[in-house]
Amino acid sequence: MTEQNFLKRVDNKRQRMFHALALKRMAGIVARRARPRRGAAPVVLFHASTRIGNFNLNAAFSLLTEWSLRLQGVPVVRFACHRGMTRCVLGSDRDDHTRLPNCAACLKASRAEFRHSDVRWFTWHEDRALAQAVAGLSVAELMAFTWEGLPLGELTLPALRWMLRRHNLQDDEPTRFFYREFIRSAWNVAQRFAALLDEVQPQVVVVFNGQFYPEATAKYLARQRGIRTVTHEVGLRPLSAFFTTGEATAIPLKIPHDFELDDRQNTILDSYLSKRFQGDFSMAGVQFWPEMKRLDADFLQKLKNFQQLVPIFTNVIFDTSQIHANIIFRDMFHWLDTVLEIIKKHPETLFVLRAHPDENRPGKESRESVSMWATQHGIDKLPNVIFVSPDEYISSYDLVQHSKFVVVYNSTIGLESAIMGAAVLSGGKSRFTPYDTVFLPQSIDEFIAYMNKFLRADVLLAPKEHMINARRFLYWHIFKASLPFDEFIRPAPGRYEVHLRFFPPESLLPENSPTMQALADGILRGGDFMYPEP
Repeated sequence: MTEQNFLKRVDNKRQRMFHALALKRMAGIVARRARPRRGAAPVVLFHASTRIGNFNLNAAFSLLTEWSLRLQGVPVVRFACHRGMTRCVLGSDRDDHTRLPNCAACLKASRAEFRHSDVRWFTWHEDRALAQAVAGLSVAELMAFTWEGLPLGELTLPALRWMLRRHNLQDDEPTRFFYREFIRSAWNVAQRFAALLDEVQPQVVVVFNGQFYPEATAKYLARQRGIRTVTHEVGLRPLSAFFTTGEATAIPLKIPHDFELDDRQNTILDSYLSKRFQGDFSMAGVQFWPEMKRLDADFLQKLKNFQQLVPIFTNVIFDTSQIHANIIFRDMFHWLDTVLEIIKKHPETLFVLRAHPDENRPGKESRESVSMWATQHGIDKLPNVIFVSPDEYISSYDLVQHSKFVVVYNSTIGLESAIMGAAVLSGGKSRFTPYDTVFLPQSIDEFIAYMNKFLRADVLLAPKEHMINARRFLYWHIFKASLPFDEFIRPAPGRYEVHLRFFPPESLLPENSPTMQALADGILRGGDFMYPEP
């Protein structure tokens, strides 16, 4: 071990020690100061799919929300797993379906986080009738499986796709095993959570994500009973969260029709964009661009042999956003198949097919990737296509600047391209498509017609409204909908990990924190969870 690595390990250990002290200190302060209002209905919090042993962003958002509510006199009940699932989302080993989850590490983290909280632990209860019902079913049959009126196959499918890092599931024994165990575990969550709802009669249920099966099941049951349910996910800027009574992974925003950026807001947005266009940004603790390379002389020379350039930007197929995206095509690969047929008919155009940088993220590598699709379809043999792999850090923004128009499925580069003034054709629904920022066809035939029309046009200009609306949307998303938590947490050395800061407990009160003000208004009074303007 080198001296540098030794010092880094010592430093990491020290940082985790400070985090543990901050966690213990604040939990004790909240326990001493919290005075639940008599007769007040509680808020139920549930986030079983956020971490195993570490303390990550969504775990931090949930814990800080709990502390803030309790300091306001609101009773909070924690629903937490105590070996209550045979296979969970993060605890499943996609390479070895027989390997058990690391429940010991998870329980240790939960006990540390929920110290002095009102926790209702759920344990495992075997349902042999259900086990017999799912035994021997195919993947297709499991997708359609319901049990006592609960669509367990549908509720568990997004988590299974995410865990296996693929959209189109293979009908093999490991996949069927995971699917069966997710269904059995979701049913156990449903039974225990229904009992909790009967017991405590909450005013609101707050869950992480709302798509992974433990929280999706809880959300489904709460909404069936008419209980207001809030979901949360990471926001677009670092150390920020997005809370909504809708689907957090779809980022539904209610932007006022008369909202226009003033000079101050335009300056703030331009400052953010100047950094982003250089690759200086992260999301959920992930820095996608360790470097960003400009287009080189060889590329520009090749471009001279074609009439025009059209970049095609893909996404990660397993991402939960795909649930909301697939309104025109079955999935992203169906879209790519359609685009490929158009590419072959337009040899005068240079197409640059870009795989998403997150396809190769260590520990989360896609098992069904654009890189695989490109190899299977012989993309490298087409003279008018350049394929950019996930680990090639060519500037997407340079590609946009040289393009005639831009084609995306549902990734954020579509929004950024619109801000840069490019015409953008989208193959899937995204968080920004409802706001008249890009061209979104309503059918496959209409998508093909749009693309052929754009390719044949002598001059193609994007509507001015697309740029204006894209700027409005991005400002609202970043500086209104993404609630900053950097006053309370900081990045940690571990992957996907954050640590608590030392802060005065009074800063968790709504009158002292715009973030906590937005959360209190949204959770307790039906507000919109938007960050108040300074």
